[in-house]
Amino acid sequence: MSDVAIGIDLGTSNSVVAVVENGQAKVIPNEWGEILHPSVVHFSPSGEVIVGSRAKKRLLLDPENTVSSAKRLMGRFFFSDEVKKSREVLPYNLVEGPNRDVRVEVLGRVYAIPEVSAYILKELKRVAEKYLGQPVTKAVVTVPAHFNDNQRQATRDAARLAGLEVLKIINEPTAVALAYGYDKQLKQRVAVYDLGGGTFDVTILDINFDVFEVRSTAGDTFLGGDDFDRRIMDYLTDAFREQTNIDLRADRAAMQKLKEHSEWAKVQLTEVDRVEVGVPDIARDAEGSLTLSALLTVKQLAQMTYDLVQRTFGVCDEALQGGSCTVDDIDGVVLVGGQSKSRFIRSAVENYFGKRVQSSISPDEAVALGAAIHADQLINRKRDAVLIDVTPLSLRVGTVGGFSEVVIPKNTPIPIEHSKTFVTASDNQRKVRIRIYQGEQKEAVRNEMLGEFEFSGFRLAPRGEVEVVVTFDIDANGIVNVSAVEKESGAAAETTVRISQNLRESEIARLLANG
Repeated sequence: MSDVAIGIDLGTSNSVVAVVENGQAKVIPNEWGEILHPSVVHFSPSGEVIVGSRAKKRLLLDPENTVSSAKRLMGRFFFSDEVKKSREVLPYNLVEGPNRDVRVEVLGRVYAIPEVSAYILKELKRVAEKYLGQPVTKAVVTVPAHFNDNQRQATRDAARLAGLEVLKIINEPTAVALAYGYDKQLKQRVAVYDLGGGTFDVTILDINFDVFEVRSTAGDTFLGGDDFDRRIMDYLTDAFREQTNIDLRADRAAMQKLKEHSEWAKVQLTEVDRVEVGVPDIARDAEGSLTLSALLTVKQLAQMTYDLVQRTFGVCDEALQGGSCTVDDIDGVVLVGGQSKSRFIRSAVENYFGKRVQSSISPDEAVALGAAIHADQLINRKRDAVLIDVTPLSLRVGTVGGFSEVVIPKNTPIPIEHSKTFVTASDNQRKVRIRIYQGEQKEAVRNEMLGEFEFSGFRLAPRGEVEVVVTFDIDANGIVNVSAVEKESGAAAETTVRISQNLRESEIARLLANG
């Protein structure tokens, strides 16, 4: 039985799994022929965990015990602005975990976000194994290009909990470029505009036959289709309040119904110019059941989401600037992500770049197909494609006065290693502590904190005599590693990481042991 590795697009709204067969990458359907697997997990009172299309049907029936859009919470601290926004709109309960991370409380049990995502990955693994007729334990998993270290670590933890060895984590736009340009003998500078269910990325890269070199990347990990759905929900809620004087926003079950119908309306408007939205039994008054009914047009949707689309172009400006190029230097534009299928978004993107977008690959399938191509190369040790990616965020260390300084700038090709020397600040100092951040702000608190690293075990001496060389390494997965040695002796320092919200090894081991 030949070894096999799959490619996985772990999405906010839907996830996709693919494999290379007979030299061709293809998306794997489940037993019902579905290739898009909703990223939804339902926890039933009986203890059964349901994933995918069956779980999505429970969103209306049991929203408080059905988890969707978990990717938006991946690797985030509970106190972050993004989690605060999520707590206002999600029907299920979010609580603070022991590592200051955000977790989901369902039926009296608390789940880490990687644990929830692991159920989705297990389902994709099952689909692949049923299709291939053999066990699957290896995968390339994609993440938004702008995911920080915490989010990448959380994704890797989810894969481990699902029983998958992650051969590599690659950025979604890089995977798209592989699907678009691999083995096509192309020589182009390409912009990948990736607007998915919960995140947005734009990546500028050069394809030189089978060398894929990222010039720059920029993104917003809290901008996507969910936000477009929310605008439709607001429109429908306001329309219903005008008709009935009833505000639905406090009714979680009603809001979940509205979310389902908003998403349906949005999808319909990719094909037609107007749609009638009807939501029966959305509320009740003294006379009985009430139905919400409203007309929504493409033009209205474009107007109500105009600022969201403009936000994506702000990110595009940043990526172009980071890549030292202009729209005139771009040879091709590739749209991916479910939200990019909207006609008004396609038109706006074409206006921004001044050229028609490529339509040779499916926006839904491209990421998984590219991941499968790379997985096949890694498992078969092929050298015919070279991927040169960059770090999406600057790596920084905290300094005095609450500020931070850059150690490794954003858009630096990875893997990359950089060392910095620190000295003891007091006599007989036993420990050196530094805080590590990712972001672009001088003020430390405005960046994402990865953790506080404490180094100890070096000799005791007067202040300034002990020099500790700290090495910062960002590997090919975009994951940060930090180590230290005493400069004089070359002895490795003992390293303790504090204030990190990643799962501890003991918790991962416990979850794996419990199946």
